[in-house]
This record gives sequence, structure tokens and C-alpha cells, in this order.
Amino acid sequence: MKRSLAALLFSLVLFGLAMCVYGYGYFLISRKSVAVASLEQQILSKMETASRVSSAHAALAEISGDEATVQTYFVSQTQVVSFIDALQTTGTNLGTKVEVLSVSQKPSTARSALAITLSVSGSFDAVMRTVGAIEFSPYDLTMDTFGLSKDVSIDLWQANMTITVGSAVTKISSPTLKP
Repeated sequence: MKRSLAALLFSLVLFGLAMCVYGYGYFLISRKSVAVASLEQQILSKMETASRVSSAHAALAEISGDEATVQTYFVSQTQVVSFIDALQTTGTNLGTKVEVLSVSQKPSTARSALAITLSVSGSFDAVMRTVGAIEFSPYDLTMDTFGLSKDVSIDLWQANMTITVGSAVTKISSPTLKP
């Protein structure tokens, strides 16, 4: 009986020891599970932030394209010469002579604008087509003054006008986003 009692006690001690090892292992695993859950939450947060940044980059790329399109409706101070050349070419193509009499910065406007004084001369039809082409050109353009006269001795019509053209001074740039 002593032997079976010793075997029983040995089994109980071994069982108790196994339960302690199991309990300690369970404690360690549950503590690590909390750390893993915290890391998982941080990963999800970072992925959500990265997704928002990616969406913002896509929106900025689309806006930059739109901004570039809008900028084509304005004449910057560095593009004045090519704008004047385009006006003169339009006049030549329509059978008129376009002379630019003055170009200046328009001081009394809330936004940047150029005041351009023009003279268009030629036949009545050609002058009116040229004035229409200038007025309805794809720019932020307003006709401020307009006068039409005819030189009877040489049958030449002349339109004098002052136009205001929006002058963009903005720079197209894409801000950098950081997650």
C-alpha cells in the first residue's frame, strides 16, 4: 500500500507541477495576446491612414490637372508677348491688322488683371469677326471699352477697344502629404 500511496502522491505532485506550468504558460500567452491585439490595432490604424493619404494624393493629382486647365484661361505676365502675338495672328488670319497700343497692370481689381488697348483695322466684316474672335477667345477676358469708326477716304474701318485679361500669378504645385 505504501507503494501505491507513494505513486499516488508522486502523481499528484507531478499533476500539480504540470498545472502550475500550464497556468504560467497560459498567463504568458494571454499577456502576449494583449500585446498582439495592440499591435494589430496599430497596424489597422496605419493602414487606414495610408489609405486616406493615397486617396488624398489621387485627389490632388486630379485637382492639379484641373488647375492646369483653369490656368490656361489666364495670361500671366510672362505670357503677355505670346498672347499679343496670338491676337495679331488672329487678326491676320481674319484679314485685319491688330495693333496693341498699350499693356498695363490693372491696379483697381481684386484679382490680378492686365489692361490691353487694341486697334483693329480692315473691312467692316473682317473687323467685326476679329473683335468677336478676341471677345470670345478662351481667356478670362472682358471688353471694357469699344469704339468703331470708318475712314471714308480709304474705306477702312477701325475698332478701338480696351480689354481686361485675367492674369494668373499662381504656381501649380502639389503639396506633399505625410502619413
